[in-house]
Amino acid sequence: MLLCTMAILTAPGLATGLAYAAPAAPPAPAAPTAPAAPLPGPGGKSLEQVRKEIEELYRQAGSATDAYNLAEAETKAQSAKIVEIANLIVAGKERIATLKNRAGAAARAQYRSGGMPPGAQLALSDDPNHYLDGAGRLRQGEKAASDMLSELDRTQADLQRYAQEAGERWETLEANRIKQENAKKEIEEKIRTAEDLESKLQAEEKARLIQLEQEAQYKAQTAWLSTGAMKDVSGKATDAGKRAVQFATAQIGKPYKWGAVGPGSFDCSGLTSQAWLAAGRGIPRTSQEQLRLLPKVALKDMRPGDLIIYFDDASHVGMYVGDGAMVHAPRPGRDVTLAGAGSMPIKAVVRPDA
Repeated sequence: MLLCTMAILTAPGLATGLAYAAPAAPPAPAAPTAPAAPLPGPGGKSLEQVRKEIEELYRQAGSATDAYNLAEAETKAQSAKIVEIANLIVAGKERIATLKNRAGAAARAQYRSGGMPPGAQLALSDDPNHYLDGAGRLRQGEKAASDMLSELDRTQADLQRYAQEAGERWETLEANRIKQENAKKEIEEKIRTAEDLESKLQAEEKARLIQLEQEAQYKAQTAWLSTGAMKDVSGKATDAGKRAVQFATAQIGKPYKWGAVGPGSFDCSGLTSQAWLAAGRGIPRTSQEQLRLLPKVALKDMRPGDLIIYFDDASHVGMYVGDGAMVHAPRPGRDVTLAGAGSMPIKAVVRPDA
């Protein structure tokens, strides 16, 4: 690999943050016997233009994938809340039925006593002991009746509130469903366009395209290192960070698939969220939510297990594994792999186990 050698995978310092070893230069292609013109891409474009176009399409698909994943997570949360509200409504209706039965029983008891209210019966009593005893029971009965009516009012108000909340949840659920459908269409459209571009390439052009991708990543990584970005980075992984790194690197070679969280395939945030789940820490599902909700750390304080968020729209994420490298699920058509931590524009570094 052009960005990081496979030695990174087996080096003792992988999860402990040893000093970065500069990447080896990309292997030089075999010298042609005669000058060769650049291979043209589809529509007369250069392969470099095709590479950039494909890269941008997949980046846009990645952003849409984040929107899809977020809408899916919100849909699941809303569905669970609706079920919870439905159970509360059922319990509330059962409580109202019980209270009405109690009220009915009290009314029937009064009817059997000749329809005379308990207070009137007490007033007509000529037994002082019976009067005093009855007065106490009357006050208790009046309080119980008052409490029952108050509880009935509260329960009916709760049911109205539950019904209103359920309606609002259903509206949100429908809005999320529409967002999911729109994001899915955009993802499929971008991926289909990128795949169509790539399908028009000959085998030699496809091989050259991969080489151009690697060269672009190597160039970006080298430029990033030249700024001294890794000079002060020496953080050590926590035990949880080591477990997360071990999980993530164990997925190397598995294919990217949008919306996937394993075990056979992953998208970028599916890989990072599952790695930290395996380490015992649940984190947000999408790269944008990981950026929004997880604590940010300075680049110089970065340690293995931290997540690196890429691009201005936070549409991609990888996990820092030490030695200036990160592991990530790049895009459709590619597998989970190691890459230089600076091979894409870094937006922020966040820490799941702050």
